[in-house]
Amino acid sequence: MAKHGKKYTAVKKKVSVEKLYPLTEAIQFIKDNPTANFDETVEIALRMGVDPTKSDQAIRSTVALPHGTGKDVRVIVFATGSAAEEARAAGAVEAGFEDLLAKVTGGWMDFDIVIATPDAMKEVRKLGKVLGPRGLMPNPKTGTVAEDTATAVKQFKAGRVEFRMDKNGNVMVPFGKRSFTIEALSENFHAVYEAILAAKPASSKGIYIKRCTISSTMGPGMHIDTKESVTA
Repeated sequence: MAKHGKKYTAVKKKVSVEKLYPLTEAIQFIKDNPTANFDETVEIALRMGVDPTKSDQAIRSTVALPHGTGKDVRVIVFATGSAAEEARAAGAVEAGFEDLLAKVTGGWMDFDIVIATPDAMKEVRKLGKVLGPRGLMPNPKTGTVAEDTATAVKQFKAGRVEFRMDKNGNVMVPFGKRSFTIEALSENFHAVYEAILAAKPASSKGIYIKRCTISSTMGPGMHIDTKESVTA
């Protein structure tokens, strides 16, 4: 078990594991109780009531955060010709094909999002062992396989984030920085929560979201009262 520092321990003592916190109260607490010397990311963690072993109950999609993520998103694009040129003009840190394939195969991983044109996917799929474990493999469901590379790059740099359920049935999504206003974090939270509701598999039965928690990068989790905080 990881050993936590004094700041975490002090803040943790103020958090009740029994209480369901209204969203704005939890956000205010995170803003008032920093646990690191940098602008921490605030994240939502959801315990899902679906079976992660069944492919027809997989949860994966994207959501556009109204106020962005607060970080510079590094996007690379596998494309050729004008699609590569337009991606670079839109803000991609790298755009290309054979040279970029070789660079990533060689171990370069200095990026957050991978986009590819449909034509490029035949070769990009060969990077499955490299990109797959990191959740970076382009997928049409998340808008990362696209003909219009410029639009895709702009959307992800502006605050579109991808989410997917892990093998343990959890979905974790960053939704801003501790320095954001309460209103901005609340609006981003609602965008994420509603997107996850919209991504509910048709085969899902019973309780879809079992528990909702938010936390800062280095801080303790706070269980959110979604009945009070989220409009159904």
